[in-house]
Amino acid sequence: MNIKTTVALAVFSASLYSTSAQAIERVKVEVPVHEYKLDNGLKVLVKQDKRAPIAVVQLWYKVGSSYEHNGSTGLSHVVEHMMFKGTQKYPTGEFNRIIAENGAEDNAFTGQDYTAYYQVIAADRLEVAFELESDRVRNLTLPPAEFKKEIEVVKEERRWRTEDKPTALTREQFEAVAFLNSPYKNPVIGWMADLDAMQVEDLRAWYERWYAPNNATLVVVGDVDPDNVHELAKKYYGPLKPTETIPPPKPQTEVAQKGLRTLKVKAPAELPYVLMGYKVPGMVNAKEKWEPYALEVLAGILDGGNSSRLSKELIRGKEIASSASAWYSGFGRLPDLFSLSGMPTKGEKLETVKVALLEQVEKLKNEPVTAAELARVKAQVIAGEIYERDSQQNQANVLGSLETVGLGYKLADEYVDNILAITPEQIQAVAKKYLIEDTLTIAELDPQPIDPNKPKNAPSFVR
Repeated sequence: MNIKTTVALAVFSASLYSTSAQAIERVKVEVPVHEYKLDNGLKVLVKQDKRAPIAVVQLWYKVGSSYEHNGSTGLSHVVEHMMFKGTQKYPTGEFNRIIAENGAEDNAFTGQDYTAYYQVIAADRLEVAFELESDRVRNLTLPPAEFKKEIEVVKEERRWRTEDKPTALTREQFEAVAFLNSPYKNPVIGWMADLDAMQVEDLRAWYERWYAPNNATLVVVGDVDPDNVHELAKKYYGPLKPTETIPPPKPQTEVAQKGLRTLKVKAPAELPYVLMGYKVPGMVNAKEKWEPYALEVLAGILDGGNSSRLSKELIRGKEIASSASAWYSGFGRLPDLFSLSGMPTKGEKLETVKVALLEQVEKLKNEPVTAAELARVKAQVIAGEIYERDSQQNQANVLGSLETVGLGYKLADEYVDNILAITPEQIQAVAKKYLIEDTLTIAELDPQPIDPNKPKNAPSFVR
């Protein structure tokens, strides 16, 4: 997972970057993160931000799809759904009712490396969120009748978001081929066969195994007093018993790829699509600390607004692609991919787009990026940091994700300086070293006829 949330893609020129010292200094203004540790192992991170009288409260668990094994995929996501189905103290529906009565919003999300639950609530009602969230850390009832309904909701979500979306289906099968041993090969939502076979007893075992204070981090960002947050955490989370049965996850180190892998996915679609990914290091295993930052800047050179190479050359210039993207995931629990994708304009062949994407990669190996391009990307990073720090939710997301994947929340403070230090030579070096055919996987979507009678309305699976 990338450390940065979606950056505001304003285009910054080299001249803007050269005069952006004030913006850089604004980014570097440090707001301390207060760290506490309860006796039961719960870590608490608090960052004060008084610009709005609200607080973002997040509880992050070290469990996600990368912790699952064959036959158990989707468990983390289904448990997330069932967390809203009640405890003995607050039966099904009560959590959401009380949150709504207090004018707050709440939701949750599951990723490869974590599951997180959050509330955005008025700062003077912080205690409400603490009481409700702490209760479901250890006290879910997991009613079989609710599970029976909710598993069907998850299956429908899978059909709508993956099986009926050709590019999403292509990406799912692409990841299953790109990775042989890494658990990143499995979809977060789970394979349908595993969802069909899932039982409420499986959920209970998964919940009891991973949901404990000593496997969680509580993050609070907003108009709060850190010491008061600590006291509330001790009051509501402190009595929770830790578990001694949390096993360290198996390494599941990806085996070395020995050559180009290709696959073709046939699915109903209007246009073909190509997706490619190179095995690259992440922060967790990079031999040189600067390499992940160079890969991230490289992605920005290719795909970072209208002035990026893919947009300027493939979409607007040659007009061969209706879309073209590049992205890098370097801040997860395990190493991931450097990815590119493209979709041809009507009348163009997919092969043309694929070749053009590969040519862009070769260009990065053979020619250093220009000073203007590098300045543009670095200015975007500064803009993105400022934008991110204007959002309490984004600040909490960065703290929680970094801490939960094991990189540590303090890494966020190093991000801007490390990006600004990247040179054209370093970008060229990582391109030559890692963007090579022997570690490349390419998936192509082969469009099939679309059923004109298939309903297009979205199902009501959203909580």
